[in-house]
Amino acid sequence: MRGPDLRRLYDEHAQPLYAFLLNLTRDEADTRDLLQDIFVKLAGDEDLLTGVRDERAFLIRLAHNAAIDLIRRRGTRERTRENFAAETIPLFAPAKDPDAETFRAELSRALAGLPTEQQAVVHLKLWEGLTFEQIAGALDIPLNTAASRYRYGLDKLRERLRPIYEEMKNAQ
Repeated sequence: MRGPDLRRLYDEHAQPLYAFLLNLTRDEADTRDLLQDIFVKLAGDEDLLTGVRDERAFLIRLAHNAAIDLIRRRGTRERTRENFAAETIPLFAPAKDPDAETFRAELSRALAGLPTEQQAVVHLKLWEGLTFEQIAGALDIPLNTAASRYRYGLDKLRERLRPIYEEMKNAQ
């Protein structure tokens, strides 16, 4: 891939891919490494995007596959999940309001507690604003699977966050 094309791809897609990968890996160094690997792969293969209709979906699929490969290399999912749960990477900008800060911290922990497949779909739907059709294409899963992973993920987030929300609501 030529410099200007790669530069354009990076400018248009690096930030959303970084956020997506960080949500899955929960590790900034791993996220930077995976993002670099994706763009090195693009730079090394001029034909990689030939025939691709939706660049963002294609890049999300590359990122998702890279993150899953990383998780598998690290060992069993349970061991990885335990490591993620012990590590808190801030996904949201700090808030001045202590209640908002508490809620953001709990939301980050709740997201980390979701299965990777649900995390990916929830992130793409809420933070990237993708449709279920786009998510299904990007992750190479059936449309109904994307929708159900989103629904199950939201149900788990509601269950985990409801006590915090109720406590904050009653304090007002």
